Amino acid sequence: MLVAIEAGEKNVSLATLDRVAEALEVAFSDLIQARDERDPSRINEIAWAGSLPGSKAVLLAKAVARSGVELWEFTLAPGEAYLSEADPDGWSEQVYVIEGCLTVALPDETREVAAGEFFMFASNRPHAYRNDGALALRFVRNVVL
Repeated sequence: MLVAIEAGEKNVSLATLDRVAEALEVAFSDLIQARDERDPSRINEIAWAGSLPGSKAVLLAKAVARSGVELWEFTLAPGEAYLSEADPDGWSEQVYVIEGCLTVALPDETREVAAGEFFMFASNRPHAYRNDGALALRFVRNVVL
């Protein structure tokens, strides 16, 4: 079965891949991540494909969490902004845009994140989420504690 998986000839469940990772004593994300990826936190690999076209699960990113992860859904109207003070050292945030374009403003850079894209950053500095567009913005935010 492992040979068929490796050759891309067999589609397995996420639970099976999780058991394979456990047997190999590696993290699930390490099992599916491309070897040449420059940013080790950025996975962006298809972990499961359904039997119908377009059905898939993509593991976008990983982060080490000391105590937990918060999952948030944000909607920002055009011109709206969410301002955040710095989080404690070691915290990070991950955002994935569903609709619209998100502007992430950090002290040293501003990043535009389009629909279908994601961005991760250390959140131990002030930051803001803005909707500079003309349409409503929807995104998912993970706060990794």
